[in-house]
Order: sequence, then C-alpha cells, then structure tokens
Amino acid sequence: MTTAAKTRSIVPGFRITLGITLFYLVLMVVIPLVGLVFKTSTLSWDQLWRTISSPRVLAAVRLSIGAAFAAAMVNAFFGTLLAWVLIRYKFPGCALIDALVDLPVALPTAVAGLALTAIYSDNGIIGRFTQDAFGWSIAFTPNGIFIALIFVGIPFAVRTVQPVLQDLEKAHEEAGATLGASSWQNFRYVLLPQLMPAIITGGALAFGRAVGEYGSVIFIAGNVPMVSEIAPLLIVSKLEQYDYAGATAIALVLLSISIVMLTAIHHLQARLQRYRQPLV
Repeated sequence: MTTAAKTRSIVPGFRITLGITLFYLVLMVVIPLVGLVFKTSTLSWDQLWRTISSPRVLAAVRLSIGAAFAAAMVNAFFGTLLAWVLIRYKFPGCALIDALVDLPVALPTAVAGLALTAIYSDNGIIGRFTQDAFGWSIAFTPNGIFIALIFVGIPFAVRTVQPVLQDLEKAHEEAGATLGASSWQNFRYVLLPQLMPAIITGGALAFGRAVGEYGSVIFIAGNVPMVSEIAPLLIVSKLEQYDYAGATAIALVLLSISIVMLTAIHHLQARLQRYRQPLV
C-alpha cells in the first residue's frame, strides 16, 4: 500500500449515514424554523414591534418563561432526590413508583390538565384544603400553571439523573468514608460533582418541555389575560383569528428566549465537565 492511499474509516457507511442524518435534521428541524422566520418577516418592523411589545404578549411570555424556569429548578432538585431514592433504596412499591414517574409523559395532556384542575380547584381535594387553611387558590392562577409544569417535567429530570447515578462507582464513596468523610461530605464532594452535568441536563429538558406545554396547562390556568394567560394559548388565539404572522412573531420570541437560556445551560454544563477533577 502506498503512502498516498486513503485511510479508510473504521466506521462503516459513514458518508451515507452522515448524509441521512443531515437530511433528517434539515427536514425536521431547520426547515420548520426557517419557515417560522420567513412567515414573521412578512410583518414590517413597526408591526412586529407592536405585536411583541403589547402588554398582553409581554405578560404571557413573562409568565410562560418564568413558570417554566421555576418548575425546571424544582424538578432538577426533587427529580435528583427521587432518582436517588429509586436507585439507592429498595422498598415495597419501589417498582410501582418507578413506573409512575413516566406517567406524565404517557398520559394525554388534556387528561392531565383535567385531572390537575379537579384536584387543585377550590372544590378539589387539595385545592379545598389550601383555600380553607391558608387562603391560597391554586387552580386558575399562576400557581396552577407552576404545578402543571412541574407535573409534565419531572420525568425528564428523573430519567436523566437515574442512569448516571446507577453507574457511579461506590468505591469512591467508600474511599471517602475511610478518610473520615461524613455522609453529607461524601455527597457534596464526591457524588454531586459527578451528578451535576446530568442534573443540569435534566433541568434543561424539563424547561424545554414546560415552555411549550399547552394541553395540560390551559385547563388549570384559567386563561385570564394579563394574569394567567400563557404564551402558547396566545399563539393559538392568533391562529384562530387567522393572524398567522402575529402567531409566528410570538413563537419566534419564545424560540429566541429558549435558545438563549438553553445555550447558557449547555455552556455551564460544558464548563462543569471541563473543570471537574477526576477522582482517580
């Protein structure tokens, strides 16, 4: 074999698989996003600014992004705790709880919304208690939106952390224990640095799901303009009025904010991966 001969890749079919992958990515992701931008470009700058800067749109976008981010933080924390319990402890009903984690994904969103509304309304089991004991109304308020987004996002946090936690070497914990580390110190300095990238990823996935959630939220939100109206509902309202350019303008705002936040999260995750010190 001459030195000019090409070095063949050890991966078979690289070119054709790369071509299929790029074609699928362009067809399913790039083209819809380009279409979104193209449709929005039919508006003049003044029309675009009036659409996205109206108080109703700003309130809806603020509520959707804020509730999604808060729900993602809660899911990242409690999802990690739930994954820890499912992996590290075996108890009666553990398999059932593990299966129930996936229920929000398998359940139709309309069914989830109706169930949450029935439970958290002022006549519901939990809603009646919070109303009588604390004077808190959950359904038909931003509080209900927050709870609904937690419900739909928790599987993403749990299922992202769970396999990482399952694959962790217990030898690292045992080494920390032999050096005199307490259980909290073992978790803080040994386990948490290894889990943090997965926790951030799970939170990002929960955030991405929550931003665009519609079916499970509209029932419990109440959809009061300037109070409990979410951006996806406002987009649907624009579509029902045949204002397609206005709907895509609001969608473009949501997309831009989501891209910025997810990029920042991924950057933070990359920094954690880069600066994490090996334990061996």
